[in-house]
Amino acid sequence: MRLPVTGADDALTPFADAGALTAADVHVARRVAALSGEPVADEVLVATALAVRAVRSGSTCVRLADLDESATGEADGPRWPAADALVGALRESHLVRGASTGPLRPLALADSADGPLLYLRKYFRQEQSIRAILDARAADRPIVDEGLLADALDTAFGARDSDVAAGYDRQRAAAALAATSWTTVLAGGPGTGKTYTIARILAVMETLYSGDLRIGLCAPTGRAAAQLQTAIGEYRRTHGILDSEPTSVTVHRLLGSRPDGTFVRGPANRLPFDVVVVDETSMLPVTMMCRLLESLRTDTRLILVGDPHQLVSVEAGAVLADLVDRVVPPTATAPLAASFSVPARLGESDFDDAERIALARGVITLRRGHRYGDRISEVAEAVNDGDADRVLSLVGHGRDSDHPVRLIDEDDLAAVADVRSTVVAWAADLRHAATAGDARGAVTALRGHRVLCAHRDGPYGVSGWSRTVTTWIAEDLGGLPAGRWSPGEPLLVTANDRAQGVYNGDSGVVIAADGGEPMAVFERGDEVKRLHPSQLADVTAVYSMTIHRSQGSQFGSVTVILPPQDAELLTRELLYTAITRAEHEVTIIGSRDALRAAVGRRVARASGLRTDLVEY
Repeated sequence: MRLPVTGADDALTPFADAGALTAADVHVARRVAALSGEPVADEVLVATALAVRAVRSGSTCVRLADLDESATGEADGPRWPAADALVGALRESHLVRGASTGPLRPLALADSADGPLLYLRKYFRQEQSIRAILDARAADRPIVDEGLLADALDTAFGARDSDVAAGYDRQRAAAALAATSWTTVLAGGPGTGKTYTIARILAVMETLYSGDLRIGLCAPTGRAAAQLQTAIGEYRRTHGILDSEPTSVTVHRLLGSRPDGTFVRGPANRLPFDVVVVDETSMLPVTMMCRLLESLRTDTRLILVGDPHQLVSVEAGAVLADLVDRVVPPTATAPLAASFSVPARLGESDFDDAERIALARGVITLRRGHRYGDRISEVAEAVNDGDADRVLSLVGHGRDSDHPVRLIDEDDLAAVADVRSTVVAWAADLRHAATAGDARGAVTALRGHRVLCAHRDGPYGVSGWSRTVTTWIAEDLGGLPAGRWSPGEPLLVTANDRAQGVYNGDSGVVIAADGGEPMAVFERGDEVKRLHPSQLADVTAVYSMTIHRSQGSQFGSVTVILPPQDAELLTRELLYTAITRAEHEVTIIGSRDALRAAVGRRVARASGLRTDLVEY
């Protein structure tokens, strides 16, 4: 619903009336202009509203050269000022240069390889701080004993036969890179072994620090932090590779978030860790990345882990993707052998030229997937490449296809009946294990299948498909579980509860415990967490979920519901995230046009982090 824009008519009114700007964009721009105490040109007023809109939509800045001439895409709609006119007006504006009435300079204008960029100054300063800190950390490398590192790598990964002709072990290379860099970006899709690699990197670090290692583990969300904690703990118990078991927390908690939005940690109160690992970095917004970097000691190794192709933070910024694709000055991308004392241990010859440049700036990408089949991986790669024709040629079509990724039309009743059979079989397995009180069997059945939607509401969203799924289950299994706490009811936690150890996005299931008492169980790696219903305050039934909420989860198979092709949420990143949630099989319900639109539409987030900037 569009909120009305009140106040006197000005240059913003036509854009607000046409829906190109929201009431929030307009009101903030007008307020900033009023606070400046001096007249503001029409072009500058429009530019201010655009900068506000950019942050609201997830960007940190506006690429002025990319502004479409028409604000609405319609021939008779209002037209944005030309980029040259905007730049000229902004360069002379007191909102950029400062006013005689005070120090207020809310806007920043910078030149870049992408043309002129306009920022709300807060985000410009944060990007500049990130850039300066990363460049300073990349200026030199830690001093490492080559023999000690070689032995530590062999202990963690096994001895390497230098005569083996097969491709180099990138996980070992990542550990060597992390040991010899102050900042490492470990990128890779699901199943490439990122968590496995983190655990062994920490084991290598323990050897280098003679066991006296202070480790900080964190992630943007409580659920991701808990998953990291579980995974590291499992590897520690199974392989005995770590002397200590570090505690994983949210980034907010690591930095000491206060109720007023400030943080305990910062440039004047640095974090005490020797190594800081940030998992699921793709979900970290630019503001939190800035706070984290400013809180690190210069001799702390930082390891950023994540998948740059997944959905990004709901706040402004796409930091991980920016760092993976960042262009740095040629002096910083010298051949690795010139800046790394043990290139043979890293296996430099096993990387192509582009990868060696990335290695020189601390970026390595794990490529071989272990979690799902090569055919799912092949489709996911084609989606990332933006090749819609290849995606459509790779996926199976209709119910008779034996491809693990298949596309079916919602009007194909026979194919939809197959989906119904899959969903009902999932619910039957879940109910059988739960009724028998088999906690491990129930949580295993729970992740056997999941219906994933782009939206929360509407016929293509969670609300509509949850009704469809529950109807199928009720008709085919003789009814639904009788009440919230009946055996077989799948649960979704909707708020963090640190005291109980459950977090927003956790999935569990109700089972019949000893004596018939209901108990909610949640999978925690090799263990199962049990909670009485009275210990859970914020839970709901989960018969389908949004793709965004599914990040970090894996299911045996998934059914992906595509909205119509003109839906704004339908993007390449959304489709990739949905496909890679499955281990064995993906069924996409939607049209060929919707699938093509998803592959062709990227999340458009403007940022200046990928290149150097010069402020006007």
